[in-house]
Amino acid sequence: MNKLIAHSSKLKVKTKNLKFFVLSFSFACLLQAGVLLFAPCTSYAQPISSTDLINNAKFYEAKTLVYQGEVIGDVMVRSNYAWINVNDGASAIGIWVSTSLAKEIAYTGSYKSRGDVVEITGVFHRACPEHGGDLDIHAQAMRKIGAGRIIQEKLNTGKKNFAIVLLGILGFVWILTLLKRR
Repeated sequence: MNKLIAHSSKLKVKTKNLKFFVLSFSFACLLQAGVLLFAPCTSYAQPISSTDLINNAKFYEAKTLVYQGEVIGDVMVRSNYAWINVNDGASAIGIWVSTSLAKEIAYTGSYKSRGDVVEITGVFHRACPEHGGDLDIHAQAMRKIGAGRIIQEKLNTGKKNFAIVLLGILGFVWILTLLKRR
């Protein structure tokens, strides 16, 4: 009889533990689902490549799209707007942007610096009537997604030493030719 009572009390404890586990697991799942459903989502449109824009210009004509890349060259201010060139690695596209947005650009790509990486949202024109038939994007928004920087060039000591040795050999040959003429 004592064994039966002890066995039934063990079953009650196991049942209570199982109920607690199921309840806590269910609560954790509901909490996670709530977080995923009600958390603010930031989803951005996928940027279009310059190759795709150039090859399918008719399809993208007058459509709002997202394009991203490194700002290269100069920021060319024209009254309340500016021209910037944005290179995605394949080609550069001219962007017509307001000067207020262009002021956010700190570095432009050149031999001495890496340009800011920007994401442009704007209207694509394959033959813009406002700008002489050029292919361009009229920016509505610009977001900096990568900061530019100055590139520090390091002197290649191997090449420097090789040049010094060649200069020494040249000097030696020059001296020999002077002595041979005398």
